[in-house]
Amino acid sequence: MLSGAYKITKGRVCMVKNILSAVLLALLFIAHGPAWADDTHTMTKEQLLPLLGKPGVIIIDVRTKYDWDNSKVKIPGAVREEGMKFGSWMKKYPKDKTIVLYCA
Repeated sequence: MLSGAYKITKGRVCMVKNILSAVLLALLFIAHGPAWADDTHTMTKEQLLPLLGKPGVIIIDVRTKYDWDNSKVKIPGAVREEGMKFGSWMKKYPKDKTIVLYCA
């Protein structure tokens, strides 16, 4: 039994999964593609906005299925991939494109 008022909720489980997904993605980028790791950076939504719909940009939503299904907001044109299964889908995207991963 847990002491105090600490309760495990779906929200907390999702938060932990999101944090683990982000850490895993970072480690996989470093391990599977040094060129990708050197070229990675963060961007703001204002920086992303002009890239939407451009043929050289692929936007990948790596939120959990639960978060994706329950989200009211999705970036138009984004594809969803399972963040925890990065190794199974990363090679299908061309390295000459700008790949934007997001988890919001």
